[in-house]
Amino acid sequence: MKKILVPVDFSEHSGYALDVASQIAKKHEAGIVILHMLGLSESVMAKSEMEERQEAKYYLDLTKDKIREFTNKESLKDIPLEAIIQNYKDFSEVNYVAEEQNCDLIVIGSHGTSGFSEIFAGSNAEKVVRTSSIPVLVIKKPHEDFQIKKMVFACDLKPENIPAYHKAVAFAQLFSASIEIVFVNTSGANYMGFSDVEHKIRDFNKELGEEAPIKIYNYHSVEKGIFNFCLEHGADLLAIPTHGKRGIAHFFKGSRAEDVANHAKLPVLTIKL
Repeated sequence: MKKILVPVDFSEHSGYALDVASQIAKKHEAGIVILHMLGLSESVMAKSEMEERQEAKYYLDLTKDKIREFTNKESLKDIPLEAIIQNYKDFSEVNYVAEEQNCDLIVIGSHGTSGFSEIFAGSNAEKVVRTSSIPVLVIKKPHEDFQIKKMVFACDLKPENIPAYHKAVAFAQLFSASIEIVFVNTSGANYMGFSDVEHKIRDFNKELGEEAPIKIYNYHSVEKGIFNFCLEHGADLLAIPTHGKRGIAHFFKGSRAEDVANHAKLPVLTIKL
């Protein structure tokens, strides 16, 4: 890992993300790129050229001061640090910056106890998750010592998930963490019998070319099953594949899922398929 992108809005939650990014950067001798989006209003941009320049300069200088204050932390000392200020309004453009800067990871904060419902239901963080071509680590709370000893990769065991699994394994190796796959077998019409599940596992491992550690968890919904499994097995991080602009609605949908996710404490790593 060489470079980490951290979008910030100067909130406490983007501060949590920056703290985690700094810990990862120190462990792996990586640099950090801070991105702030001004999002100047149309009223500013519609003024005369001179007025527009003056007002834009005012906001730019103000932002630079905020960034200096926001990054004045002991934890960031000795870490190569770069700040980028853009007038983007669309958070999907975070991915363009990440690609231009050759970043390996995006670390972003999510707000409060409603964090997961915001991440997966229309928030700025969710937009970053949906459109990012590189892994996104979502942080909800402060981590004084960011340690990952056990990771869970949740998927439906379709071969299309294998590239994302490889990336999750690589991330786990950065922390010398163990990783296992969980497949949630739901009750009702979608329930799969033992032989069908075994066949699904064999096909996945055949495509993978190795015997992956796969656990089957029976539950009435995929969403609750994933989070319950993580809780019961003491997972430090949940990794999930995303279909890009289709988001991760395949895994997270419905009010019950949001209710469970809102109370989840563990970080989430999303990986685009």
